[in-house]
Amino acid sequence: MKIIILGAGQVGGTLAEHLADEQNDITVVDNQPSTLRALQERLDIRTVQGDAAHPTTLLNAGAEDADLLVAVTNSDEINMMACQVAFTLYRTPLKISRIRSGDYLQKGDRLFRPDAIPVDVIIGPEQLVTNNIEQLIANPGSLQVVDFAEGRIRLVAARAIRGGPIVGMELSELRKHMPHIDTRVAAIFRDSKPITPEGNTIVEPGDEVFFIAARENIRAVTAELRTIDEPYKRVMIAGGGNIGATLASRLERDYQVKVLEVSYDRCRALSEILEETIVLNGSANEPQLLVQENIENTDVFCALTNNDESNIMMSMLAKRLGAKKVITLITNSAYADLVGKEIDIAISPQQITIGSLLTHVRRGDIGNVHSLRRGAAEAIELTAHGDARSSKVIGRRLDELKLPNGVGVGAILRGEEVVIAHSDVVVEPDDHVILFLTDRSQISAVEKLFAVGFGFL
Repeated sequence: MKIIILGAGQVGGTLAEHLADEQNDITVVDNQPSTLRALQERLDIRTVQGDAAHPTTLLNAGAEDADLLVAVTNSDEINMMACQVAFTLYRTPLKISRIRSGDYLQKGDRLFRPDAIPVDVIIGPEQLVTNNIEQLIANPGSLQVVDFAEGRIRLVAARAIRGGPIVGMELSELRKHMPHIDTRVAAIFRDSKPITPEGNTIVEPGDEVFFIAARENIRAVTAELRTIDEPYKRVMIAGGGNIGATLASRLERDYQVKVLEVSYDRCRALSEILEETIVLNGSANEPQLLVQENIENTDVFCALTNNDESNIMMSMLAKRLGAKKVITLITNSAYADLVGKEIDIAISPQQITIGSLLTHVRRGDIGNVHSLRRGAAEAIELTAHGDARSSKVIGRRLDELKLPNGVGVGAILRGEEVVIAHSDVVVEPDDHVILFLTDRSQISAVEKLFAVGFGFL
């Protein structure tokens, strides 16, 4: 596939890295030569220096025969104009644009259409990040929560702790503990290294366990890995920007929410937008303010400012002062890899956005793509098409599938039925198959496996 990526920032660079590994023809456009040079030194891609929305720049990037344009510059307006130019002059078939402004997004149905601004797919990072954090708060004890099949199937990561019912036992014991609940452990990461789960695999304290189950069974399975986490009640949010404000508005009816914001004018605006949230003018870097606002009784502290260093420092402070769980927004991937145990969950906007982008970029009938463990692994939802004659998967048991190394099937959605993956399950036409990949380089092999052809038997 021939793909043009506009913007070589963290999202554009990470997307190029993902797609270059999958044998796509990638061209990255940016107006900063040093950024392009650094990207080209480590990736086998083509780069073009220039203004992303200019017709000549797009022509030089190959817009005349490109299959896909992904506009992820830092400017909503440049992204939209680039899509408009690519469509009007070069008839680029698929155009994806990152749009941050809520003002545009609220009127998206009328704005983003072929006869107006021809953007085919809109990616809103702030909304994606807010959804992610909301899921983490709604699922106590989880490290990551992602949905498939319109929310019917859920993949959750949880840290196994000493005292959990099956910690120190083999995975085969899980079914004995929960005879009426079907689940599957998709992967285990121990000391950041993936372990392929087998029935005799022993769960150890500190393991990061990814398991998949029907949405209504998630809490019961989490309880097997750790002592039951009480539902959260009190949430403190540091930073009243778009993400902080949207998160507060979604949580305030079910939780006791406080927002700390350093700008007095922004506090005034938030107090008019939010109905039940307590809005405080101050910084979460001030120990006295945190103590005064009962940080020791706070269930979840969310650091959501636009400054990584501040987010990390205030999160460490909140944790030391007694916050039970800390969720920290970190855009710099190098920082995310350095944070210690005082930060429970580091949220990467880039990785969350990448997952959404890959859903629309990948070949085949892919319903969802989720980046896991800051890009170390991936979970995808593929639809099986064809029949036993034209497909390598349909009509075959799961243990007969020639899956690449590092790839496993977690679950299948068949109509309205959730089928957890076991060796004797047979793949049927139109099944939505959820796969877990600890090796992202195998994605091309997976796409070929699910491709419809002839003469496979």
